[in-house]
Amino acid sequence: MGTAATGRITLRAEWGPEIRTTLALAWPLVLTNLSQFALSLTDALFLGRVSTEALAAATLGGNLFFATLAPAFGLALAAGPMCAQTRGRGRGHLRGMRRDVRAAFWAVAAATVPIWLLLWHTQALLGLLGQEPALAALAGQYVRALMWGMPLFCGFVVLRGFLAAEQRPLSALVVSFAGVALNVPLNYWLIHGGLGVPALGAVGAGIASSLCNLAMFAGLVGVIARDRHLRRYHLFGRLWRYDLARLREVAQIGLPIAGSMALEIAVFAFAAIAMGWFGAIAVAAHAIAVQIASATFMVPMGIAQAATARVGLMTGAGRVTAAARAGWIGIALGAGFMAASAGALVLLSGSLAWLFLAPGNAGAAETAALAATMLVVAGLFQLADGVQAVASGALRGLKDTTVPMLLAGFGYWVIGLPLGLALALPGGFGPIGLWVGLATGLFLVAGLMLARWVRLSASGGLTLRRRLG
Repeated sequence: MGTAATGRITLRAEWGPEIRTTLALAWPLVLTNLSQFALSLTDALFLGRVSTEALAAATLGGNLFFATLAPAFGLALAAGPMCAQTRGRGRGHLRGMRRDVRAAFWAVAAATVPIWLLLWHTQALLGLLGQEPALAALAGQYVRALMWGMPLFCGFVVLRGFLAAEQRPLSALVVSFAGVALNVPLNYWLIHGGLGVPALGAVGAGIASSLCNLAMFAGLVGVIARDRHLRRYHLFGRLWRYDLARLREVAQIGLPIAGSMALEIAVFAFAAIAMGWFGAIAVAAHAIAVQIASATFMVPMGIAQAATARVGLMTGAGRVTAAARAGWIGIALGAGFMAASAGALVLLSGSLAWLFLAPGNAGAAETAALAATMLVVAGLFQLADGVQAVASGALRGLKDTTVPMLLAGFGYWVIGLPLGLALALPGGFGPIGLWVGLATGLFLVAGLMLARWVRLSASGGLTLRRRLG
């Protein structure tokens, strides 16, 4: 057999199983992300049919909520690579993974209180940022109902990371879909009222989401407690004990993740606030475009989580070439999906915008037209968004989180947002100019993240070996 043919067989033998393993791990994580995203999507669908003002207020409040959520969320995400590398090392992994999970819980608890204090004053913060008083007041009420579910959601993320490291993501998927199913009747009941409960509007949507986060966290706790294999870890035993070394590791990994998320979330939150300068229609159109673009982003995010688990597992086991291969496979899968979704957003932009609006509402036609144009721009940056997400996830599997945070900060805040504001205001392009600037920033971040992964995975994994010490 020729050398070329032998090489093709070897390549297929090495890459084929990893592709299948990554896909098997990624698709439940993708669907889990979509189901969790569906909680806020359900809120938007219900509130968009109540009024444009209710949708705009929930968007402003929700953007602030997710921006301030980043520290706790990033610390929760640290459990994934930590558990994966601990499991990859093998010996003593039961005790080690229990300590990883417990440290992540402690870190989330420590971050929750200051975040709650900030969110309690949402109305005042939005007022200082120049929002209309009525919108700021309604957004503040929505966030005060939504904020109680935050630590429960982060606890769910910690347990989801543990299950991904165990290569058992289906439980999180089932629990997440149950949460979405619960959110629909809760939204209908609490937003519109009934059975002795008055119509609560946006506040009702916030309460429904908090209750669903409680149900999902409790669901995963129940799954782990009942499963014979998972029960061996005793994840909830002696939770009051803290491990200073593990807490330090959670902070070292999780805070840069939180920083990256905060930078990305905050730039879109600031964009939503800037949309408020153009009126409620611009805010509502921005909300629709972000919701749809975020829905497609859940797929590369799930692939990124699978890449984190696979790269972390191989790195912990010392299999540096396999770790590099796992990362490249994830990046290719994410890029392929987002290229397809870009075409769909461009072709279906008008129809997608009307999913969130009732034709009879005031300003609905103008909102739909602006949202459709924004979706065309969103389609153009889909590929970049997918690449940067999965590359970041692969780097996270190496516990490389600080440099990616700095790269994200440069792309979003030094290039993307200033360019968008320049195009929107002095440039005269309005809301669309802001979106073009954000798209440019995303392309830059994608290139920088990919270059970082190329550097760390070059020369047959030699850089990875150095990172293993």
